[in-house]
Amino acid sequence: MKVLIFWAVVGVTVSGGSCFSPPVVNISLDVPAEQRWEPLLKIFDKDFLRKAAAEVIDTTVPKWVHTAVSPIVKALEKYVPQPYAGEIRGMASYYQSDISDIVLLNFAYEVSAFCTSIVAQNTKGNIYHGRNLDYPHDILKNITIDILFIKNGQVAYTGTSFAGYVGLWTGQSAKKFTVSGDQRDKGYWWENVISAFLLKSSPVSWLVRETLAEATDFQDAVMRLAKVPIITDVYYIVGGVQPNEGVVITRDRSRPADIWPLDWNMGQWYLVETNYDHWLPTPKWDKRRDIAMKTLNATGQDNINMHSLYQVLSVAPVCNSITVYTTVMSAATPDKYKTVIRETCDESF
Repeated sequence: MKVLIFWAVVGVTVSGGSCFSPPVVNISLDVPAEQRWEPLLKIFDKDFLRKAAAEVIDTTVPKWVHTAVSPIVKALEKYVPQPYAGEIRGMASYYQSDISDIVLLNFAYEVSAFCTSIVAQNTKGNIYHGRNLDYPHDILKNITIDILFIKNGQVAYTGTSFAGYVGLWTGQSAKKFTVSGDQRDKGYWWENVISAFLLKSSPVSWLVRETLAEATDFQDAVMRLAKVPIITDVYYIVGGVQPNEGVVITRDRSRPADIWPLDWNMGQWYLVETNYDHWLPTPKWDKRRDIAMKTLNATGQDNINMHSLYQVLSVAPVCNSITVYTTVMSAATPDKYKTVIRETCDESF
C-alpha cells in the first residue's frame, strides 16, 4: 500500500494517554537461535502476541501471499538464512503459532514502515540521530521493545523493534554508528517482494541487523548498506561518531541510487529523510520534511542535542496519529539511547 493512502487518512495530532518507554529485552546471541527470543514470554502473554500478529497480518498482507509463502515455509532453511530461520522457528514455538504466520508477520513489517529520520551535527562536531516510526496499528505500541543483543556477556548492539519480528529498522552499534530505515515509496507490488525473497535477496531490516552485528565502523556500515541486494527499495540513514559522519543512502533493490552525505563545511549540518527521494519535492499534502527542516533551522546548529532533536521529532505532522515510537541516539554516547512510545506528541523527554 502506498504512503499516499495512509497519509490521506491520518491526522496530525495524537491525543489521550501518556508517552512511555518500552520494555528492554536481553537477547543472547550465544544460545541457539531457536531459544533466543524466549525472554519475550517473561514480558508478554502469548495469547496477546498471537492476537497482535493476527491483526497486523490480516490488515496488511494480501490473502494470496498466504499461499505464496508456502514454499518458504516448507523449505525454510533453503530460503531463510541462519540465524533467522532458527529464530522464526523458535518464535512459532513460543507463540504456539504456525511458522507461516511468523513469516507473514515479518513480511508485513518489511513493506510498510513510514518514517521520518534525521541525522544532525552540532557545532562541536557531535552526531545525533533520531527517528519516528509510523505504522497504522495502535497495537504495535504495546509490543514495541528495546533490545540489547548480548554476545560473550557484552552488548554487541542495540535496537528497537516489535515482539515477533526478527529484523531491525532502528539500531546502534556503540562507539561506531547508528542506523534507521525508512520505506521508499516506489509502489512495488507484493509479487516483487516475494519473488526477490525467493531469489535470496535480503529483507531490508535483516541487512540492518547484520550490519549492526558485523560492520567495524561508519564507513564499513555505509558500504554494506549500500551494496547488498535487498527485497525492496528503502532509505538507510546512518550516523557515525566523527564530524561529517552522516549519510542518507537511497536504495534500489540491487544497488544504491544515491548517497547523500552531511557536509558541515558547505552548511549541510543536518539531513532529513521521510519517504521520498531527497532531490525531488514532497507531495503538497505531506509536510513532514518541510516542517522538520524549518524546526531544525529554528533550533539552530548550536543547540542540537538529544533533547532538542526529540523536540523536532515531536512537532506535528512529523509526529502524528500513526507514530508508534520515537528513538534518539548517538553512537558516541551509546548509554543515552532512548525510545519513547508516542501516545501523544508531547515534547517532554
